[in-house]
Amino acid sequence: MRRLIAAVLVICLPLSVAAQDLSALKAPGAVALMRHALAPGTGDPAGFTLGDCATQRNLSEDGRAQARRIGVALREAGIVFDHVWTSQWCRCRETAELLELGTLAERPPLNSFFAGRGDPAAQTAATRALLDALPQGERAMLVTHYVNIRALTGVAPGSGEIVVVQRGEDGLRVADRILIAP
Repeated sequence: MRRLIAAVLVICLPLSVAAQDLSALKAPGAVALMRHALAPGTGDPAGFTLGDCATQRNLSEDGRAQARRIGVALREAGIVFDHVWTSQWCRCRETAELLELGTLAERPPLNSFFAGRGDPAAQTAATRALLDALPQGERAMLVTHYVNIRALTGVAPGSGEIVVVQRGEDGLRVADRILIAP
């Protein structure tokens, strides 16, 4: 019985990715706020240095595989972004690289402000200003952290989750939440 269940799960697993509704990402002006892929732990160790990945909490092998699967699913669905922006933290940058969705640009406002690092209000305002400056209809993928997405949307994303938002005069409106290949 266990083998039968395992076989059914293996057969159905690709269907769950293929069946995922990604239409919100195709809408003109869609912004994808993605939390970096799986990186075990919380925060960063003592002695954290921004430019030194050896001092940071990094993606696990499962996290790397997760980022690759998400990128494949998005590319196979024909999702294209005009901009791919990332936090300068290694786990975000590596996630963005593994997605293979375009040329990356580091954006310091996307850096984590967890546990007293950074300035939550200033970084959130700066991120909004970056989004507000996008030409009408352009789509952007932002790879960032839980705290940043939570501050922008009120949503608590899981690792690798994409919160799709639309920009408006009254702020950001959550259009969908997408979790591919957890």
